[in-house]
Amino acid sequence: MPAGDGGRGRRYGGGRPDRGPRREQPEIAGRRDAERLAAELRRMAGSSYGRYKALVGDWDFGDFTLTVRRVQADPFAPPSRIEVRVPARVAELPGDAWRTPVRRRATADYLARHAHRVLRGSRLRIDAGGQEVIERASCRIAEGAVELRLGIDLPGHGRRIDARAAEHELCERLPGLVAALPWPALDTAEATAFADTVEDAVALRDRLPELGLVAFVADASMLPRRSGVSDLPMIGDAVPFRSPESLRVTVKLPHSGEISGLGVPEGITLIVGGGFHGKSTLLHALERGVYDHVPGDGREFVVTRADAVKIRAEEGRRVERTDVSAFVRNLPTGADTVDFRTENASGSTSQAANIAEALEAGAGTLLVDEDTTATNLMIRDARMQALVHGDREPLTPFVDLVRPLHRRFGVSTVLVMGGSGDYFDVADQVVMLDEYRPYDVTDGARKLAADRTDAEFRMPTPRVVDPRSVDAHDRGRPRVKRRDMDVLTFGSSDIDVRGLVQLVDPSQVIGVGLALRTLAEEGLLDGERTLADALDALDARVAESGVTAIGRGHAGDYALPRRFEVAAALNRLRTLRVLRRTARPAADGD
Repeated sequence: MPAGDGGRGRRYGGGRPDRGPRREQPEIAGRRDAERLAAELRRMAGSSYGRYKALVGDWDFGDFTLTVRRVQADPFAPPSRIEVRVPARVAELPGDAWRTPVRRRATADYLARHAHRVLRGSRLRIDAGGQEVIERASCRIAEGAVELRLGIDLPGHGRRIDARAAEHELCERLPGLVAALPWPALDTAEATAFADTVEDAVALRDRLPELGLVAFVADASMLPRRSGVSDLPMIGDAVPFRSPESLRVTVKLPHSGEISGLGVPEGITLIVGGGFHGKSTLLHALERGVYDHVPGDGREFVVTRADAVKIRAEEGRRVERTDVSAFVRNLPTGADTVDFRTENASGSTSQAANIAEALEAGAGTLLVDEDTTATNLMIRDARMQALVHGDREPLTPFVDLVRPLHRRFGVSTVLVMGGSGDYFDVADQVVMLDEYRPYDVTDGARKLAADRTDAEFRMPTPRVVDPRSVDAHDRGRPRVKRRDMDVLTFGSSDIDVRGLVQLVDPSQVIGVGLALRTLAEEGLLDGERTLADALDALDARVAESGVTAIGRGHAGDYALPRRFEVAAALNRLRTLRVLRRTARPAADGD
């Protein structure tokens, strides 16, 4: 609640409510510098809150430019949005802090976190992120200049302007922030080490394919988190990770030198063990390994290929013309599983659709935890097969498909299994977690394995989306909002994104909505391209322009999502329509 409101809320705001239609305040003409801004704010003291709108536009502070982009309608509305541009001559960032895309992202992330610390206790706030280093709109570096996007709750006494507090924030706290940003004012050793850590993680991830690995977990990594609602590392009782000798890989990094750890090979890797011994903790770290992490997180050198996607069942989700025929056939309803559509998927059909859609978007590694899957899509043991004959069972279990998925199409799978030994039959390597320590038990698992006949796996047919079904507008106005990490409001639709567990930042949820808008409004979904081709075109734009490629006209906070979460959200959009399907992709060597 705004200061001075006395806890009385909207109804009892200080001053008499405005009467009649609201009028837009004209921008302030003439000289617009720091001194003029302070004077204008003092003149606004006690005025109707709407007079703040006259501040919109640029203000020259000498060492930086303040742009008031949007002013909130009243003290109870979402915060106003401002931007700050610090020119390269003032920022004094050395070239090696920003001249490569990786170091530019890392240094911008560091500056956003530094700004967040400097602004503690202020009405000004910046989107600084959590444990992951993700490209976000709140801080960007362009040719050595630093650009910040901030929110501010413009102060008021009820619905009247609190000029003294506004002048303090905009004319004192904001210049103080800018004074703390130039390179000489920073802990340059810390800033450099931050960028070095991110650069090492990227180099390690880039080397995974040549090493024949899908993931790497460095020795001494701290995988457990502080609690179920905190992503900070556990302190005190956490057991440092140590790889088994037979799976240990040593890699030389640009800044950290040689490091050793568990190399997760391509193929089918099974993670087993008793309950509460760390299986899911390891898989969770691999899920997050598609992102870089801040120094001190404990997972700095836990990296996974960028095309890894977590798969789970999502009962009740909508499915729109997805090819699930590799997993589902001969449904009692007579539904076409090559062109499957439902408004309310079961656990098994939702998981089958999730796999098919991830593969369509280009996933090369699947991450699966049996605790969040549909059991009947994962396994069918011999006794169940004897009782329910194949011609009466429409599902082909994943255990019969996981091997051809890798052998024919090069898609690896990492599975956490605690309740079924059937996957011993198809696993290339088996890692057991015992009291949080990993052991290579592949040889023992193979002694227990039985021969198994694989089913045929066919890649899902690509789809062409109707761009008219992807509309970010509600009553003629663009609408992209989020409700925590659960719901993305896109136009007139709410998209349930709870199942997209590799969305790790609230600003990424907004980023997904903006990416969907970009796909539809900028011709990337054109009624001719397949969905995968449209995602490729979006990736190309992001590679060229960065996160702003998806943020046209959006003044709020947003961060860059992966293509896989963009595709997954699109597939959960209940207005989505698919125009047609195209030819099925061939396997390697076909």
